[in-house]
Amino acid sequence: MNRESRNNRILFEEMPPLKALSTMAIPMVISQLIILIYNMADTFFLGKTNNPYMVAGASLILPVFNVSIAFANIAGTGGGTLIARLLGKERTEDARRVAAFSFWFSILAGLVFSLATLFLMHPLLTALGASTETFSYARQYVTCVIVIGAVPTILSMTLGNLLRNTGNAAQAGFGVSMGGMLNMLLDPLFMFVLLPRGKEILGAGMATALSNVVVCIYFLYTVHHLRNPVLNFTPKDALPEREEIASFFAVGVPAAIGPFLFDLDYVVIDRLMSSYSDIALAAMGIVLKAERLPLNIGIGLCLGMVPLAAYNYSSGNLKRMEEFLKLTRRIGTLVCIVSIALYEFFAPMLMRLMIGEEQTIALGSRFLRIRALATIVMFLSFSYVHFFQAVGQGKYAFFLAVMRWGMVNIPMLFLLNALFGMYGIVWSQLVSDIIVASVSWITYRHFRKRQII
Repeated sequence: MNRESRNNRILFEEMPPLKALSTMAIPMVISQLIILIYNMADTFFLGKTNNPYMVAGASLILPVFNVSIAFANIAGTGGGTLIARLLGKERTEDARRVAAFSFWFSILAGLVFSLATLFLMHPLLTALGASTETFSYARQYVTCVIVIGAVPTILSMTLGNLLRNTGNAAQAGFGVSMGGMLNMLLDPLFMFVLLPRGKEILGAGMATALSNVVVCIYFLYTVHHLRNPVLNFTPKDALPEREEIASFFAVGVPAAIGPFLFDLDYVVIDRLMSSYSDIALAAMGIVLKAERLPLNIGIGLCLGMVPLAAYNYSSGNLKRMEEFLKLTRRIGTLVCIVSIALYEFFAPMLMRLMIGEEQTIALGSRFLRIRALATIVMFLSFSYVHFFQAVGQGKYAFFLAVMRWGMVNIPMLFLLNALFGMYGIVWSQLVSDIIVASVSWITYRHFRKRQII
């Protein structure tokens, strides 16, 4: 057994749960916080133009970007969690084939998505609700971020997941963090120095695309330098057994369904908000990013928990597996409570950081204070979905994803909008997530009884 394998075994099997979770989660939490800042950077710098139509144009592209995340989740989550479970059973060769399959799947998916966006751009942006004022801005942004950037974006996300699930959380977290920091540095350079006035959104898109290319190169270099026997992407090894491919998609597709339906949820919010005004759309676009602080921390915790739960579930140590889930829920809930208090006090200040237009600030502050109340129940819902992905229970993850958005969130948006107007859209998140968190807990209890933990 080489040194890296021995260190991973100590981490997964012997280290105290809190220390092991901290080792895996802290780099992921840091990277998720930088992702949050990086995702807000474009909005922040675009807000400095005091052009709400430009902000709204960038906000419209968020659902399209989430489709990239969906493809990355098929390969990264489906392949990554399967690799962790295979390592728990000491099936290293099978894990290597799954890693190669994940790598080449990401490249193919990125190419297909990039070309589809290029040829269907006009009907796509129209369907997303682009108006006469926002269409050209949205087109410039999507050309850079998706048409040019889809392959490196999807591949870098997949590689980060594969590194994390083989015990290399620090390298995975650093790569993501580096991309976010680079994007924040390049944004003002492209937007306000290299490109002329009025082309700021093009500069933001170029900065994002270039940052993702650099991250992708870093991950490829890291994989080569680590010489981990699992992370060997030789094309001839990229065909796992039929059972492993089925498990890959059984977890990966539900993991993709979540962002896809999340994407659809954002489309509905954008379309409903745009029916009131472009100012309301711009305010909600900022809020949908600003509200993610506690959720990104929670996602970082969950990402740190996933390999640990997957490995111990596969190796039969169900007690240790459950300890990781409990720790994740407790820490995440505490973070959410603190965050709600901060949002209630500092919402106007946060909005003012994003844009200087007073009507957008006032409207966004009210939106943010309301939507922040859903933070705790939203995190609990996400934690159960991540857990089911970790233990290979794709049917549970699929049920919770479809139930969350298809059966609760989206219908609730239409219902509360019809009953209460614009603010019904804002309150729908809290109402929906109370229902979703309750069903998620019941589903977990059912799984727990079956496992006789």
